[in-house]
Amino acid sequence: MLPGLGDYLIVGLVAAVVTFALTPVVGWGARRLGWVYVPNERSVHTEPVPDIGGLAMFVGFLVAFAAARLLDVFDPLFASNSEPRGIVIAAVVVFLTGFVDDVRDIPPPAKVTGIVVGGLALVWFGVTMYYFRVPFFDVVVLSPEWTPLVTVLWLLGMTQAINLIDGLDGLAAGIVAIGSGAFFLYAHELQQQGLLTQPNLGPLIAIITFGMCIGFLPHNFNPARIFMGDGGAFLLGLMMAVSTSVVGGRSDPATQDTVGQTFFFFAPLAIPLLILGVPILDTAFAIVRRATRRQALDEADKGHLHHRLLNLGHGHRRSVLILWTWTALLSAFVLYPVLTGENPAYLPFGIGALAIILYTVLHPSVRRTRDAGS
Repeated sequence: MLPGLGDYLIVGLVAAVVTFALTPVVGWGARRLGWVYVPNERSVHTEPVPDIGGLAMFVGFLVAFAAARLLDVFDPLFASNSEPRGIVIAAVVVFLTGFVDDVRDIPPPAKVTGIVVGGLALVWFGVTMYYFRVPFFDVVVLSPEWTPLVTVLWLLGMTQAINLIDGLDGLAAGIVAIGSGAFFLYAHELQQQGLLTQPNLGPLIAIITFGMCIGFLPHNFNPARIFMGDGGAFLLGLMMAVSTSVVGGRSDPATQDTVGQTFFFFAPLAIPLLILGVPILDTAFAIVRRATRRQALDEADKGHLHHRLLNLGHGHRRSVLILWTWTALLSAFVLYPVLTGENPAYLPFGIGALAIILYTVLHPSVRRTRDAGS
């Protein structure tokens, strides 16, 4: 018997309550120890702000995960399954990598190494994809030789995407809350239809991620009293990487004719990418932008999506709300067919249209043209 919606919501509530209650305590301790983010030329804040809020989120994750383990209804997910241990170990490694960087500043190669070690822990305990869908081609069954590389690259991509978007108060936590909540609904629906290889921890990880973000947001929204730091961003990236890979990479392609072949062929690849479309698009822009300027990929700048919205004249809160709305729109766009069981032919065209709109509105030439006109 699989867990029901109410069971998952209980676990998500535990994550939210623990994170919400612990965040002020973490902030108080950070100020006492001097673990604060000092404003610089790229900052929108003028005073030091604690930047180890990820610690409260990490504890919220551990408590919620332990609560799920204690509930009998989740026994099928934990019994004779090595994956929970792999997720916890990877979470510890990835979070500590970011936490140490928040406190002491470590070089980028050290941060990448920590994330790679976390990815290898996932591989060792079997938290990997089984399938990878290549659009317009076929479903690729990943061989043991490719599994470590795909898992590590997926984790690196997710952690960096969340870290890059964490530039305005509440932006990253809000986007991940919307994305993980939407992805939970998607994963839970697939599970109810028997389309996921069991046992599958994807829905559980997604709802815990949602709870962590909801609990942290009241303290992090503008004006933020605490930042999540690299520790929190890396942890959220890990959580999203795990949930999307074990759901999108384990939905059985042989059974998808029952709910519409076209959409569900693309869905495992399209839904994770579109639900996290804003941070992934921002990461892609950052890579291209820094490559064309011959900058190092880890060199900070003010060309991210949220910076462009600020340059277009939107305020801090409005910029965050705009990007939240885009995430919600993209999530609803791909979630509607899943919940209704329809097989939409508009999906590729809709994705293209949304991409063109984003490119048109946020391209740097828009700002330059407006400045020239002024």
